[in-house]
Amino acid sequence: MCANVIVAEDDAKQAELVRRYLEREGHTVTVVADGLSALERARQGAPDLLVLDVMMPRADGLDVVRILRAEERELAVLMLTARATEDDLLLGLDLGADDYMTKPYSPRELMARVRTLLRRTRRDGGREDGHVLRVGTLAVDPARHEVAVDGVEVDCTPGEFRLLSAMAAEPERVFTREQLLAELHGFDRYISSRTVDVHIMNLRKKIERAPRRPARLLTVFGVGYKLMDPLKGTSRASG
Repeated sequence: MCANVIVAEDDAKQAELVRRYLEREGHTVTVVADGLSALERARQGAPDLLVLDVMMPRADGLDVVRILRAEERELAVLMLTARATEDDLLLGLDLGADDYMTKPYSPRELMARVRTLLRRTRRDGGREDGHVLRVGTLAVDPARHEVAVDGVEVDCTPGEFRLLSAMAAEPERVFTREQLLAELHGFDRYISSRTVDVHIMNLRKKIERAPRRPARLLTVFGVGYKLMDPLKGTSRASG
């Protein structure tokens, strides 16, 4: 599972440590020390993963991930930060980061997160069974990593796509926040169930006609969420 990785970290010692661990696992690593350089490298090549510090000169990590997602770049983003508040964490995820680690962190745990992110990214983008998941007029194509509503394509972050794919595969099933959190971030002990609520809120803005009165992505109070066909309440998977 060798990958092309950009490490954006202005602390030279920290960047070197991360580079060594990544190269030890067979990845190709490019190190940059500021946000604008991270953007340039991401645009020039086709990186699989960006390990991105939040506090950097020229452009901070939040600006970088905001711009990359606006440009519809599909690379996975793992953010590193000394900011440990939940609001900071949720902001990073809201902007399109796939995972978030607070400093100080264990390099071994960082590598475990990298493996998980790369495995999930390739699983989501590498399916070749040709099946499009349909829930009414909502279509989720795992092979092409595409979502459409009423035939109109909808842009989703990788995290939003994973969550929506899981729910579209089992429509009408009620997923707890913990189950959806496992789909998104696995064993991440730093992330609370509020993360799921942020993703649901963002997805409703994209797939619902009236996000404040959802008809597809419904809340089951005291339990979690479920995905429904707003007209029939039924769905199927088709090729």
